[in-house]
Amino acid sequence: MTDIALARDLIASATHILLITHVSPDGDAIGSLLGLSHALRAAGKTTVPISADGCPETFRFLPGSNEIVKKTDQACDLIIALDCADLDRAGKPVGSFGRQPDINIDHHATNPRFARLNFVDETTTATAELIADLLPAWGLPLTQPAAECLLCGLVSDTLGFRTANTTAQALTTAQTLMAAGADLPRIYDYSLNRRSFAAVQLWGHALARASLADKLAWTTIPLAIKQNVGYNGKGDADLISVISTVSEADVFVVILETGPNEVKISWRARPGIDVSRVAQSFGGGGHVAAAGANVKGTLEEVEEKVLAATRKIMVNAER
Repeated sequence: MTDIALARDLIASATHILLITHVSPDGDAIGSLLGLSHALRAAGKTTVPISADGCPETFRFLPGSNEIVKKTDQACDLIIALDCADLDRAGKPVGSFGRQPDINIDHHATNPRFARLNFVDETTTATAELIADLLPAWGLPLTQPAAECLLCGLVSDTLGFRTANTTAQALTTAQTLMAAGADLPRIYDYSLNRRSFAAVQLWGHALARASLADKLAWTTIPLAIKQNVGYNGKGDADLISVISTVSEADVFVVILETGPNEVKISWRARPGIDVSRVAQSFGGGGHVAAAGANVKGTLEEVEEKVLAATRKIMVNAER
């Protein structure tokens, strides 16, 4: 029996299903979490969508976002991990389950296949795209709410179909989701064009601190800046997408202080440079052109180490 058939049988026999995604969730994480939850509920399943950091304000327009919980004590028949490059990325809720996830659906090249059944395809542009492709094989309906959430994941992770890994298949999947009732213009607007005034202020402070040297562009965000502007989000308000527009650079880094001796790193790169390798060296992971890690240490210590390691990767790429 194939893994797809095994997963279909597991889902068919389950009644209570926990869905988990990674910390500091982005649009693909939330869209995948809610999209699969809606499809499962339409098939008569009880689902609990879990995000250790909740749902970011940006994606609260999605149907069902108010049902996302940070943890649960509910018993379950099945655990499905979504968009988690590794199991640690799911955060604290995973430790309370007492067992590995049953199904792992992801598109990160660094995923170690940590579940009983693993559906990991780094050629897909988003985990949401992979879920949309799996639904028919699992006998799950593509309802309008599911399509809305999955298209959000696809739009978010491709920056509106602008990333280098966008494929014809991704556009075909988007067409399928739109045919099921997903509103592309609305999703594009809410996912990519809207942000709080506090986020804009955060951008202003961080961009004023930006540096450029030897085709590497980066900035740091001290915790005090987030606090001063009143930005309560877990990440960098997608500042990495702004930094990565610098035409004189090939690699882009945002170094964000998230707490005492806790720093979050986001990397982006132009084609030809694999930043997932440097992310892995710091205990993180991700894609060739987009990766991240959480590192212990002061902002200054981590900045020095991260920039040195990133420059080394860039030099090796030139050889």
